[in-house]
Amino acid sequence: MNLRKTLLPLGALALAGLALQSRRARTAPRVQPSPRLQDGPDAAEPLDVLIVGAGLSGIGAARHLLDKCPGKRFALLEARQAVGGTWDLFRYPGVRSDSDVYTLGYSFKPWTGHKSIADGPDIRQYIQEAADEAGITPHIRFGHRVRAAEWSSAEQGWTVTAERGAEGSPPETVTLRTKFLFLCSGYYSYEEGYRPEFPNEAVFQGRIVHPQFWPEDLDYAGQRVVVIGSGATAVTLVPALADGGAHVTMLQRSPSYIAVQPLVDQTALRLRRLLPAQAAHGVVRWRNILTSMLHYGVARQAPQVFRDQLLKDAAQHVGDTFDARHFTPAYQPWDQRVCAVPDGDLFRAVREGRAEVVTDTIETFTPTGLRLNSGRELPADLIVTATGLKMNVLGDIRFTVDGQPVDAARMLVYKGMMLSGLPNCAYAFGYVNAAWTLKAELTQDYVCRLLRYMDRHGYGMVVPQADPSVVERPLLGFTSGYVTRSAALLPKQGSRRPWQVHQNYLRDKATIQLSPLEDGVLSFAPARVPAPSSRPGGA
Repeated sequence: MNLRKTLLPLGALALAGLALQSRRARTAPRVQPSPRLQDGPDAAEPLDVLIVGAGLSGIGAARHLLDKCPGKRFALLEARQAVGGTWDLFRYPGVRSDSDVYTLGYSFKPWTGHKSIADGPDIRQYIQEAADEAGITPHIRFGHRVRAAEWSSAEQGWTVTAERGAEGSPPETVTLRTKFLFLCSGYYSYEEGYRPEFPNEAVFQGRIVHPQFWPEDLDYAGQRVVVIGSGATAVTLVPALADGGAHVTMLQRSPSYIAVQPLVDQTALRLRRLLPAQAAHGVVRWRNILTSMLHYGVARQAPQVFRDQLLKDAAQHVGDTFDARHFTPAYQPWDQRVCAVPDGDLFRAVREGRAEVVTDTIETFTPTGLRLNSGRELPADLIVTATGLKMNVLGDIRFTVDGQPVDAARMLVYKGMMLSGLPNCAYAFGYVNAAWTLKAELTQDYVCRLLRYMDRHGYGMVVPQADPSVVERPLLGFTSGYVTRSAALLPKQGSRRPWQVHQNYLRDKATIQLSPLEDGVLSFAPARVPAPSSRPGGA
């Protein structure tokens, strides 16, 4: 948008001075020996922190522990065989972030790549580098899928059950104990995507693929491809498939808002030449945070202005064939996430005739493609169902507290990171209107602050206690399909602080980093003195 061109140079200059004044030298944290994970409930010494997930959030959490809580014994359990989470799972053509990488990336690790909207493989490599540089990789136990977590107030700790094993062989059960559990496993199921059934799919003679499980052997060059969907995955796939030699039709039931973003941030590249890497990264990060907050504010306060600007940008990129009907959603901006297209690549593919956008609904599959309710036939050799994600709740882990099953849907969210009645547990859940990492890092800072506070005061347990007078509200004020389909399973936010979930980085930063820990909502209990061990050498 034009606002960006106006504000970014001024913001960069102002923040450059701020970054140089506040920058402090950051040394790499001292690498701890990797804790030895023992199988079975009789492991002699519980971990201080067990992190579930080794994606963007999990690696960030481990780095924060090394930096801010040195000496804590921790480990990461990762269900997959590699670091990266989302960015290791998704392998479809063109996979990329829809947030700029300066805010999606870590505050502590400058992004040195050329692109501002980064490709999936580059993000995966960035996460791996962060893990290796900080000495986190030896702490990761790959191929460990957490199935259950049982809290004992008597022991003030969690017993976590995971399954591990090579693919195709029966899983082996592993049991670990930890004092604190930190969930960094994301918000959607890796095992299945959302996949509606369409009429007469079985008669289609081509191939049907879901992007979450993209086949490595899929050759789409020269094929007619229909991508069903209009979200971030679809708008990413369409230009990538077109660039790969396919003719692509994006079939959408309803449009999404689409914003053109620069693929390369020229201001960031200039600052990188003028400032030290960490300072330049900080300036660009803060500039992008403030700019995105401004755009979000305009979208919510003046939605018609925001909508008109997006349509103007789309019309300029598509050219004479532009049809506003295909790019004008029925909902307000940011009721659902706005999709980003770097340098307008989707619009360029449409303008050049290599892709088409069709707004219609499916009547039935046919042997050679799709018949729409308008009567139009869409021929296809390949149909891609970019129909969305399936949300999970707390990593699909079965939680119990003192033998009682936990129902997340009956819990309130404390500061967007802990759940009422769930002791010694936090989870990283990012923003829906900004980069995930921004909120994840605030959560990681808070967890470290909380752990240090508990150590200083001799506390062994902390739990948010819900106030019965707080009115429950939906966790997310989004109308995206993956949210509405899961609303009944998700925990709730409340009608007042600290039970509200803000989509505002500055407000969260003040609330999370400056508010007192002893706020009358968090309940602390003194650490229990462990009983003498009966094993030889016990103390």
